[in-house]
Amino acid sequence: MTVAVEEDLGLFGPGSVTWRVHIEPVMWVAGFRALLLQSLEPRVMRGTYQNSALFDPAKAWARFQRTVEFVGTRTFGSTADVERVAARVRRLHASLRGYDPDTGETFRLDEPANLLWVHATEVESYAHVALRAGLVDTIDADRYLAESVRAARVIGLIDAPSSREEMHAYYALRRPDMRMTDEARRATMNLFAPKGQAPTAVKIAVPTIATLAVATLPRWARRCYGLPGLPTTDIGATLALRALRTATGVLPDVPAPPNIERARRLVRGLPA
Repeated sequence: MTVAVEEDLGLFGPGSVTWRVHIEPVMWVAGFRALLLQSLEPRVMRGTYQNSALFDPAKAWARFQRTVEFVGTRTFGSTADVERVAARVRRLHASLRGYDPDTGETFRLDEPANLLWVHATEVESYAHVALRAGLVDTIDADRYLAESVRAARVIGLIDAPSSREEMHAYYALRRPDMRMTDEARRATMNLFAPKGQAPTAVKIAVPTIATLAVATLPRWARRCYGLPGLPTTDIGATLALRALRTATGVLPDVPAPPNIERARRLVRGLPA
């Protein structure tokens, strides 16, 4: 007798909002939005600048690709694969230190406050863009954030905001700490003008995606970047996101790693 073995679908699975959101191409805007928000936290930005290849044109694309692969495995990988990549990231962060010139302190990159800001801005950006693009409603946006607590735990966080209300309160608490640093200015320039080994198509597309990501930022964050926080910008960004989602929805899927291809089929109810 053959015994059916249940497939290991990792942290989420096809019934999750997370899978439904993360298979959508418009979420590239959310990824750039997260980077822009993360860059406004001085310690996070300085720790990244002092330890990361993201600012080296010869290495930046490969470093960015590793981040994308980590998010993909965390989202769509098996339990064993998620733990493998998460353990590697936890070991790396634990070994790195940054220097804060404002206080003269040396700090760990895996300080809970740093990890939480990076996690929160990432998942809030996904929920925010998905909502404005019409992929989810407010109930499913809250479900997405509740599911994302699982992702927070694999990088070493005990807890994280699990609803739009909690995320709003967290942002309000952290907002006074956010500002533009020299490191953030350099990071922003790299976003709008990618160099190095990135494919030509990426170099062409990224400035447009990054510009739209800026328009989706909270008004306070746009002001940190020296841009006006006008309501008309919010309206225009929402219309642009919905148009982009519609346009990408009629295009054929871009080839993806096997775990993402599997997720697409399962979410759409196709044979795996």
